[in-house]
Amino acid sequence: MQKATSVVEQIHTFFEPRSVAVVGASKKITKAGHVIFKNFADNKRRGIFKGELYPVNPHESYILAFKCYSSLKEVIGDVELVVVVVPAEEVPQIMQEAANKHAKAAVIVSGGFGEIGNHQLEDEVKAIAKKAGIRILGPNCLGVYDSSTGVDMLFLPETRVLTTGEEVVATPRPRIGPIAVVTQSGAFGVAVLDYMAGEEIGLSKFVSFGNKIDVQEPEILEYLLHDSQTRVVLLYAESISAGREFMEVAREVTKCKPIVALKSGKTEAGARAALSHTGAIAGSDKIYDSVFLQSGVIRVRDTEELLDASEALAFQPPAAGNNIAIVTAAGGPAIMAADECESRGVNIKRFSDETQQKFEQLKKEEKIPSFATNYNPLDLTGSVTSEMFELGTRILLEDPEIYGVMVFGLHHSPALQEDYVDRVANLSKNYLKPVLACDIGETEMAAYIRGRFDKLGVPSFSSPEDTARAMAALVHYGLYLKKNGYYEDYIEQFKQKVRT
Repeated sequence: MQKATSVVEQIHTFFEPRSVAVVGASKKITKAGHVIFKNFADNKRRGIFKGELYPVNPHESYILAFKCYSSLKEVIGDVELVVVVVPAEEVPQIMQEAANKHAKAAVIVSGGFGEIGNHQLEDEVKAIAKKAGIRILGPNCLGVYDSSTGVDMLFLPETRVLTTGEEVVATPRPRIGPIAVVTQSGAFGVAVLDYMAGEEIGLSKFVSFGNKIDVQEPEILEYLLHDSQTRVVLLYAESISAGREFMEVAREVTKCKPIVALKSGKTEAGARAALSHTGAIAGSDKIYDSVFLQSGVIRVRDTEELLDASEALAFQPPAAGNNIAIVTAAGGPAIMAADECESRGVNIKRFSDETQQKFEQLKKEEKIPSFATNYNPLDLTGSVTSEMFELGTRILLEDPEIYGVMVFGLHHSPALQEDYVDRVANLSKNYLKPVLACDIGETEMAAYIRGRFDKLGVPSFSSPEDTARAMAALVHYGLYLKKNGYYEDYIEQFKQKVRT
């Protein structure tokens, strides 16, 4: 247990340092060192970043009104974290100066190491850090972003000025939320942040590894296990070299927090690309399948599924069993969702006689159309109203043989009002069964419906297949928790953290 405590303390320095030196800080707005230092400086002025901040550049006296130092050794005071943004050949000297300053951690943003075959330089940097007890993220990485502490090493500016003179958002920072992003690829990670910001999905922490000469996935996962802000870990990996340690830590994490993983480099071409990108040796894809399965990690196959599954797991409880219901305003989307569910081992079984009788009673009372089909899916047809969706969803959530519900609205339906969103969302809060929604289309109305669902805690999607894949993640994670005896404890945590 002492090891776990020390790892958490070490990694904590990356997210909440008491002092930071940016080596390679610059006045030139096109330089990465300028953007990174400005991120820290702006957050310090806003009162978000609480630590001391030191720009280091031998060619400047002041940067953004902060006194600039010619080297780390000239800095008066302690430096806990060093962010390195200088050419690769200068990094060993910087690391030696960091060692002399008794720095605890370093993020090496600079590229030009193992990813281009320069392993000797990489080994030299690693040896200096190991001797001094300095933990390293990188090299060749984006480092860390944590909006709650003001740590922001993304060297990509939030806004850009177009040639027309118009200023646009270029690299948005997501709002604070429950999903942590852990990625080997910085560019992919930024794309994820862009998506999360656009979809208003909240982020707890962002970590980019790059070449991973020191800190790797197991240590970050161990840290996130103890992070109260994080409920779901989104992981992108090209390789996981610390396989056994990863399995041990992942098993502990997945008892109480889902890990959703996208592992690339599955093909020969992909593995070759990974080797030239971060120096990663991809390894057998079947081994990764086995590792993820044994440790409870949910493996997804593409970017969209990675994001959809993470959002679903962040806001809805995992399913306690493998039988899902569909309630819909249109037959086609429900059929597509049923096909996708079955292909992923999720059951869409015929409703029980008792549940079918309840729907027949609603027909007799003229509360749902007499021509509605009620076998699973429950197809309320284009005549659907908000009340019909509410009545149908309630019956399905009360059915003890059903463990989750997918709701397929259709904003074109003439009698359907947007208040059906509120009715379904309010119902879902009274049950510990996952509810997901879908409204197909990219019109303003479709986006409004999905956005309204999302704001009320019901993840929504623009295609039946995406909805089904997200539900499959909730089912498979729930079955894993059930199989290993973790489900009840997880649900108690979910009620406290999400439903209260």
